[in-house]
Amino acid sequence: MTSGAHFLLYSKNPEVDRVFFCDILGLPFINAANGWLILARPPTEVRIRTQLHGDRQLLRAVCENLSAVMEFESRNVACLPMTEEHWGRRTSTRLPSSGEIRLYQPAYPTAIQPTLT
Repeated sequence: MTSGAHFLLYSKNPEVDRVFFCDILGLPFINAANGWLILARPPTEVRIRTQLHGDRQLLRAVCENLSAVMEFESRNVACLPMTEEHWGRRTSTRLPSSGEIRLYQPAYPTAIQPTLT
């Protein structure tokens, strides 16, 4: 059985994205060697989908409280306006390297926390 998941985020400009995740978002990390940062993240779900996003590199992140995430704007991180969907709430932001992160707060049970609060 696996003990975790390891994701690679491909970036056109890794240095500015590393600063974004570590300094702007404040994610804990270790420097594995020579600037190869490994970011600590909470438990992860894996979904299998057929939906494609054209030529965009898209990373999705689940948030417990999307309203709190919108406070990134005080750190000069621009988010699109939050929208309500039948499955939850969502927004997105751009990485400094131009990649996009879609942030969403599901309105359905997750495998990590099966009951909604």
